[in-house]
Amino acid sequence: MPLTPTAAVELLAPHTWPASVLPVLLAGALTMHDCPENFSPLMFFVLLAISILMQSSANVINDYADFVRGADTADNQPDKEDSAMVYRGVSPAAALTLFFLLMATAGGLGAYVVWKAGWIPLVIGAIGAVTVCLYSVGKKPISYLPLGELTSGFVMGGLITLASSTVLTGKFSWMPLLYSIPLILGIGLIMCTNNTCDIEKDIQANRKTFSAIVGRVWARRTYHLFVYLWIASIVTIVAVFFPAGWIILPVYLIASYPPLRALLSNPLILNSRIAAMGQILTVNLVMTTFYVIAIFADKVMQ
Repeated sequence: MPLTPTAAVELLAPHTWPASVLPVLLAGALTMHDCPENFSPLMFFVLLAISILMQSSANVINDYADFVRGADTADNQPDKEDSAMVYRGVSPAAALTLFFLLMATAGGLGAYVVWKAGWIPLVIGAIGAVTVCLYSVGKKPISYLPLGELTSGFVMGGLITLASSTVLTGKFSWMPLLYSIPLILGIGLIMCTNNTCDIEKDIQANRKTFSAIVGRVWARRTYHLFVYLWIASIVTIVAVFFPAGWIILPVYLIASYPPLRALLSNPLILNSRIAAMGQILTVNLVMTTFYVIAIFADKVMQ
């Protein structure tokens, strides 16, 4: 079946875009904090576009790989809007064409960034692009190993922040990688949410994710532990590196409580997957937004 606009949007999965938007937003906040004179709105939006395109391409190739392997079926995919190849009849060839179009567009924008900012972002971007492919394709895709959470968190939360900060500030530093720890944890938890809800489905598909290996009880306990570490990482980084931003933290904790309580109460099973994904994305948005506001507050109050 031809790729309709509706099916294309479902393959792109815009509801997952916070994982690509938030790292660039953090990089922009760090640039405005440390060297606002170097901040370029045009470059910021170019980086944002590249990040969204890479995230979308990862969504498309992951759906493609799961479909052709038979891991995604109408029996184990209750969310019709999250399974375009199953419910919309999108052909594998059409999905692949969309994937290559997204990658080519991201590559074209990336060439402009490299022309302006040098070779370091190229190396970081190349690592990200290779990881996108290895995540879903090959004899042993990363998504079939207990490495998915770490890989997605580090690449999306860490490397995108590092590359974007390098471009926006005009200089390379490892510090943005340290500041990105909350995003690495938060984005890793997005993948962990999906994998924990899909334990039975992944076992049937011979997918050895971390959650499938340790079982539902320990997967949920570990999940809760990393949620608390996520909260603690933001509080600690703000206290140590952006101390004036402490004024924001009480509001941050109060605003985060309702979505956090809903997330921690979720049983993380297949039937609650739709709600769980909405909750973890909402918590990512709330927590990272307040993290960025704390960084700005520290700059203003210096």
